[in-house]
Amino acid sequence: MALQIQHYTGLSASEVEASRSQYGSNVLSTRERTPWWRKLLEKFGDPLIVILMVAAVLSIGISCYEYFGLGADRTAFFEPVGILMAIALATGLSFWFEWKADSEFLLLNQQNDSEPVRVIRDGHETMVPRSEIVVGDIVLLSTGDEIPADGQLLEATQMQVDESTLTGEPVCAKSTLPSEQDPDATFPSDAVLRGTKLLEGHGVMRVTAVGDHTEAGHVFTETQIDSSVRTPLNEQLDRLGLLISRASYAIAALVVVGRVVMYFVASSFTTVFTLEFLAYLLQSVMLAVTLIVVAVPEGLPMAVTLSLAYSMRRMLKTNNLVRRMHACETMGAATVICTDKTGTLTQNQMRVADMVQQGPDAALNNNIAVNSTASLDGDRVLGNPTEGALLLWLRAQGANYEALRAAAHVTEEIPFSTERKYMATRVDDTLYIKGAPEIVMAMCGQEQPDASLNSLLLSWQQRGLRTLALAHAEGQQTPVLDALVAIADPVREDVPAAVRECLTAGIDVKIVTGDTPATAKEIARQIGLQVHSPRSLMTGPEVAALSDEELRACAQDITIIARARPMDKQRLVQALQVCGEVVAVTGDGTNDAPALKAAHVGLSMGDGTAVAKEASDITILDNSFASIGRAVMWGRSLYRNIQRFILFQMTVNVCACLTVLAGAFMDTAAPLTVTQMLWVNLIMDTFAAMALASLPPTERVMRERPRDRRKFIISTPMWQFILWLGVLFFVVMTLLLWYFERDGLTPYEQSLFFTTFVMLQFWNLFNARAFLTGHSAFRLRGCREFLFIVALIFFGQILIVELGGAMFNVVPLALRDWLLILLITSPVLLIGEVVRLLHK
Repeated sequence: MALQIQHYTGLSASEVEASRSQYGSNVLSTRERTPWWRKLLEKFGDPLIVILMVAAVLSIGISCYEYFGLGADRTAFFEPVGILMAIALATGLSFWFEWKADSEFLLLNQQNDSEPVRVIRDGHETMVPRSEIVVGDIVLLSTGDEIPADGQLLEATQMQVDESTLTGEPVCAKSTLPSEQDPDATFPSDAVLRGTKLLEGHGVMRVTAVGDHTEAGHVFTETQIDSSVRTPLNEQLDRLGLLISRASYAIAALVVVGRVVMYFVASSFTTVFTLEFLAYLLQSVMLAVTLIVVAVPEGLPMAVTLSLAYSMRRMLKTNNLVRRMHACETMGAATVICTDKTGTLTQNQMRVADMVQQGPDAALNNNIAVNSTASLDGDRVLGNPTEGALLLWLRAQGANYEALRAAAHVTEEIPFSTERKYMATRVDDTLYIKGAPEIVMAMCGQEQPDASLNSLLLSWQQRGLRTLALAHAEGQQTPVLDALVAIADPVREDVPAAVRECLTAGIDVKIVTGDTPATAKEIARQIGLQVHSPRSLMTGPEVAALSDEELRACAQDITIIARARPMDKQRLVQALQVCGEVVAVTGDGTNDAPALKAAHVGLSMGDGTAVAKEASDITILDNSFASIGRAVMWGRSLYRNIQRFILFQMTVNVCACLTVLAGAFMDTAAPLTVTQMLWVNLIMDTFAAMALASLPPTERVMRERPRDRRKFIISTPMWQFILWLGVLFFVVMTLLLWYFERDGLTPYEQSLFFTTFVMLQFWNLFNARAFLTGHSAFRLRGCREFLFIVALIFFGQILIVELGGAMFNVVPLALRDWLLILLITSPVLLIGEVVRLLHK
């Protein structure tokens, strides 16, 4: 049936230009991408990096004083060079991994604005690029077209539109007749929207909005706004950086004040502001600066970066493509997951959910095959998804719809319309009918169907299933009912178990969909979510009517929002965040993009729209909700690995700080050289970070509640571990230093001292690995990478001592020395084992 277009004149050339000047062009404006150098500079805003930069400046000052003022050699600059290397590596690696992941998304938001569109201008049909469509244009729509802009329908013939990218609805009937309008539809039945697709029928529309002013444009613009929130790990590292800086400055001030007081006490307050005092004061300040440098955990930023990068790589193997590094850990802190329905929980492929057959197989098979406008391309449906579901069912029964269709001699067709609510096809003398059950059953003389069929239909409709009836008639006889069919978009097979895993892990799951309340409630039932109260199930209009305060008051009680528009999901996410929740959002459509952008972690599906992927932090490549559970497990395990490294690193720093502090008041030289401290604080700590980051995730974390984001990253047990062990190491090293200092510290004794200090940290690394596991440190199954890196640390220490010479101020040690050091330091691990055994 041809479109009746002769009575439309459309816009003139001058009217087109005037409309474009007033309303703009039909192009989605994108935010200018952040240049690479600015992204690199942003990495230097990390609080721990800031502390390192301050330490580097102070260290450079000390080195310059020692080199130019005291005549030291160039080794005086090893310390600041080492700190600058730590800064460069931590920021460089973080930038590289994120830039590499981000580069994979560069093409996602490129729009195909050159696609030709049929319009009427100056009374003639013509083709113009989609980007040149303007408000007021008359656009002709045919089956398969993507709607180029928002518009009002002037004509609509059997129009079925796929609005799943904006509302989650895969099939929406469109009509210009007031009697056929759906009052509960998310968008008006006589309106079509940019980016949706015309599945069936044809029509004529007048453009009402273009570009950024369309519904898709509003969504797209929202994703360009930087609405990112501070992640829990950001907040924790900020607090840790603040603690370290305050503690180091306080102890440094204590050193200066304490030494000044000691000076005046020793001189009986008789010497004031002499050159000798000024020299002593400068020495005290230099010691204080040295203590600040020692207190800064140079390896911590590197450790966090390595842990995130390692998890980023490993999560890719579980089908989680991480785009932003911190998203790895943030998933572990998630307390709420807001998910859409279509394409995430369900397959976004209509299937026959149930069927009650009444007639013969041959009639039913022919009805499905012939009385249809859809076809199949493999498992992909071309045309109406509901009819495609019937064809897929028919193929599953072993019938070939193409052969049945080819053998049929069609003599008459009555197309489906929303007014008739059925379609029919006559093959020779047999009429096949398919449509709404109440219409088809009435044609079969069953205006009042029997109780069992009526009850069945009612139960299907209450579950939100689409219902159809199929019948056939021979000649002029009354049609005979062949089957009642329920059609649904089935839940993905792995979703119920994945949702159960999230609920067990203490994560609340909420559904936000453009579907009907009945359909959303049925999907919730199938995946294991319960609707307990009236506030558990709300509609988009109801949410839109709430103020921000009212929404915050009920946000945590909501389980389902049906008939939702894109901004409804974003408002829910923001309300939950204000309530203190860590929110993850999953989605695959353009309608999900604002919420994906606003969430702490946005997870898009691999086959989702480009806009959704661009707005997300993680893309789930296999489209499986189960991958979300694996991301949570990785995130929680990663946070624990970071805690373990902090435990290891802070123990080293407490011991080093106490050693420098004691030396400041005992007026002894530092027992460890700059190069030795660089090995401990940079190289060894980097290897330790790699070792702890390599620990595999454990499913045990999925049986725990999400951590409280307000709790400090260093827990009470960690404080106890750090302080007790740090003090113990300090006592051991001080006694050893006192023993060696009796006759002066020889290179041999310094080698023993240095190696003892390193081996104490070596054994402590095993304690850190076993922390929070509830298992012995000797339980090393699945830890091959950890053992390999630990071996590198051990043999690295041997190489430095045996070959380091003057650079590290060491001399080779005999085998008996190595065995004695191992024997003396190994109780660190054995004591840890006893403590873990007592706490079981």
